[in-house]
Amino acid sequence: MKRALLPLLFSGLAFSALAQDTPQTNLPRIKLQAGMFQIDTQVAQTEAQRQTGLMFRKEMPQHEGMLFVFEQAATQCFWMKNTLLPLTAAFVADDGTIVNLADMKPQTTDSHCSEKPVRFVLEMHQGWFTKKGLNAGSRLRGVVFKP
Repeated sequence: MKRALLPLLFSGLAFSALAQDTPQTNLPRIKLQAGMFQIDTQVAQTEAQRQTGLMFRKEMPQHEGMLFVFEQAATQCFWMKNTLLPLTAAFVADDGTIVNLADMKPQTTDSHCSEKPVRFVLEMHQGWFTKKGLNAGSRLRGVVFKP
């Protein structure tokens, strides 16, 4: 009986290891507004979802991003290990105001942090915010932000 379980355990471990190298694309989604622009965001709200983030994604539509939601405001720091796309992180206050932006290079361990405690970080394609004329002080709207 124990011998029969061994292949199942090992196949489970292989599946687990494989899952860690694949992008997460089935997270809940919400719409955010940035001025006249609409953003389709995946919401990473658990620790595991936030840790994986946009790792291993080879492509992402221009109007999509990922919103990281934390339980409480803190200085949030991000890096790009195993992330293949160049991204810009918007560190966002509870009311939707962008605190600061950070351009991040793919597959690096450079740390990019919020300039003050925040609960939200929105990752978009690098340069998306600049192309849309959005910067620190610009305000995002959506159900997660306090009016």
